[in-house]
Amino acid sequence: MPDSAPLISLADPELYSLGDPFAQWSWLRAHDPVHWHEPTELPGFWSLTRYDDIRAAYRDAETFSSAQGILLRPAEHGPDPGGGRTLALTDAPRHKQLRGLVDGWFAVRSVRALETEMKDIAQGVVDKALEMGSCDFVTDVAARIPLYVICRMMGVPESDWERLYELTSRAFGAGDPLTRRFAHLDILGYFETLQAEKAADPGDDLVSVLATAEVDGERLSPDDVILNCDNLLVGGTENTRIAAAGGMLSFLEHPDQWQAVRDDPELLPSSVEEVLRWTSTATHIMRTAVRPAEIAGRRVEEGDKVVFWLPSANRDETVFDAPDVFDVRRTPNRHLSLGFGEHFCLGGMLARVELRLLYGELLSRGVRIESDGQPKLLDSIVVNGPETLPVRMKAV
Repeated sequence: MPDSAPLISLADPELYSLGDPFAQWSWLRAHDPVHWHEPTELPGFWSLTRYDDIRAAYRDAETFSSAQGILLRPAEHGPDPGGGRTLALTDAPRHKQLRGLVDGWFAVRSVRALETEMKDIAQGVVDKALEMGSCDFVTDVAARIPLYVICRMMGVPESDWERLYELTSRAFGAGDPLTRRFAHLDILGYFETLQAEKAADPGDDLVSVLATAEVDGERLSPDDVILNCDNLLVGGTENTRIAAAGGMLSFLEHPDQWQAVRDDPELLPSSVEEVLRWTSTATHIMRTAVRPAEIAGRRVEEGDKVVFWLPSANRDETVFDAPDVFDVRRTPNRHLSLGFGEHFCLGGMLARVELRLLYGELLSRGVRIESDGQPKLLDSIVVNGPETLPVRMKAV
């Protein structure tokens, strides 16, 4: 590792599509683990790159607040509209109250109860991809399974699943920012209508729970219901989509690891954990210090933004043996890809099951998957992984 400092450009989206962020994270872990980034169009912020520092900050929710936003955004955009209102952007006690409304839906028992339907969804998606022969694994496989599952849980009629698939593909994909914005507004509009319908005639689904819930004796406002629906849709689809596709890209790049799981299906659970560690699809999570703190000898002031670089934590050589090796047999595997502490990912169990069912479906049916062109990586500091992954799929 060179002792001379590389150019630190962690806020440059092209670093993640065209460059090598791991070289910068590696240098920072060794030489400047709490690094100050001067303000640009983004506010100034502290970068945390070591596993232990990030884990400790996750745990200290009283100091490091989520309510002022959890992602870097240009200062001119103002505060995040979900601040203090959604599961992801609230602190105690509001966070615990909101999480308590929907926690049971993502518990082990509830997820297992859905496994048969989830397996049917995975089977149907793989069937269609096999019929196509050549497809984009991101959009034709990885994107559909988590979207269809969360739509089922939210009470979205199956007749609307394709509509939401098209909207989410435009809203969270690449392309023109205005197109993404209008698609996102259409998603909010869809949930505005759905939450009103569920408030009037509730069913056994997540949107009905939110539309009829009370917190501190008061019903959630329609706007809060809509924002939380949007939060659940994004949280339930985007990172799993990218992890599933990024995991497949990793298996294509490491065919011996795919063969190992094919030879020993008992490795499937540990391979899912390694996919989550290796892909680390949430590139960063942000917190705001609400009081002064010290991290690794650096003074963080009240109001400072503190950014956790999760892929760096998951390659920390003081925690993981051979961290730059993709190893489906890795154990233990205490990665931070799904967060830690009060804000541990609500859908973590769901994501694990979806990945296990998808890869299990491909393996059990002996599907041969080959690259069919150059993958394109996302140009983003928020999530990282394939934007496109052209493959050929054939049942053997």
